[in-house]
Amino acid sequence: MDFTISYQPTPDDVSRALQQGVMRQLKLVSLAVPLVLAASGLACLAVGAVGMGAGMLAGAVAFPLVLSVVIRRMAKRQLTYLCVPTTLRVTGDGYETRTDQSTTATRWSLFSRIETTPEFWLFFVNRQFTGFLPRRAFSDGQQAELDGLFAVREEARRSARA
Repeated sequence: MDFTISYQPTPDDVSRALQQGVMRQLKLVSLAVPLVLAASGLACLAVGAVGMGAGMLAGAVAFPLVLSVVIRRMAKRQLTYLCVPTTLRVTGDGYETRTDQSTTATRWSLFSRIETTPEFWLFFVNRQFTGFLPRRAFSDGQQAELDGLFAVREEARRSARA
């Protein structure tokens, strides 16, 4: 595998990829915090602390919305850096990203997990979201090659853990 493509991520691409990646990274937090707030709010209501209980229940409802806004703002700060004409060279060993401002080479072995979504490949080091490649930038054949490569890597990773 060795192919080179040129593309320019859109602000919407970056926002959606970060939203998906960070939400996967924070899956436990995004579930646990509202549950704890809701349970605590109900407990407060049960003992007559109505103001505290109502506040915690409101926090349980608001937390996912606030988290989503924070992620979007984080994405917005990176748009000028990420939404530029980009050349990607992809090989069986890794990929290189080249823009007018920077060149970055990354080996696939860096990533402990690569998640495939309908829109992106999401890259994680340990449990931290570290980057993405948009599927739309690649031809159907290239997407199939990358899907195959990542499936083989995931199988090898699972076998090594067993």
